[in-house]
Amino acid sequence: MQFWFDPLCPWAWITSRWALEVEKVRPVDVDWRIMSLAYLNLTQHKGEGLSEEYLERMQRAWGPVRVCAAAAQERGPEVLGPLYTAIGTRFHVEGRREDPATITESLAEVGLPASLADAADSTEFDDYIKASHHEAFDEVGLDVGTPVIRIRGKALFGPVITPAPKGEEAGRLWDGLALVTAADGFFELKRTRDRKPSFE
Repeated sequence: MQFWFDPLCPWAWITSRWALEVEKVRPVDVDWRIMSLAYLNLTQHKGEGLSEEYLERMQRAWGPVRVCAAAAQERGPEVLGPLYTAIGTRFHVEGRREDPATITESLAEVGLPASLADAADSTEFDDYIKASHHEAFDEVGLDVGTPVIRIRGKALFGPVITPAPKGEEAGRLWDGLALVTAADGFFELKRTRDRKPSFE
């Protein structure tokens, strides 16, 4: 399973924890990749229909994904999973999204130099981010966000779920997704969300 994430998205975080559960109960390996909500919303959608508050949040959203890109260039893409776990735990579980120390702490946790945090304010890795982003969104379309997963060659938005299923329940959700993605012409299942993200 290929899994595109932006570290800031709480829904992607929950789905990522499901993906790790799937690895435990099915012969599945997660290949972590980055996308950018800032690039999607500010560049591809040109900021249309977004509130001033959300536009400001999107400007700040470049930072964490740039650090992930710098880390992948430094250590290789296999560092993305552990780094995402380190950052996501601090952002979502601990509720520290506004704390600048989260990035340097996360880098240290996975054995990367604190100097990579400087990438947050640099455009040096933006081409890498955009290439990874386009790999998913050129296929899945621009009317979705994150997470995007690819199962057996087909990219999909989602699943959006809360809380993350565990054990065999996670495996059954995977089985269902694998089944529907095998159907030629399958595009979408959706219902309106009626609850907030749960990180338990």
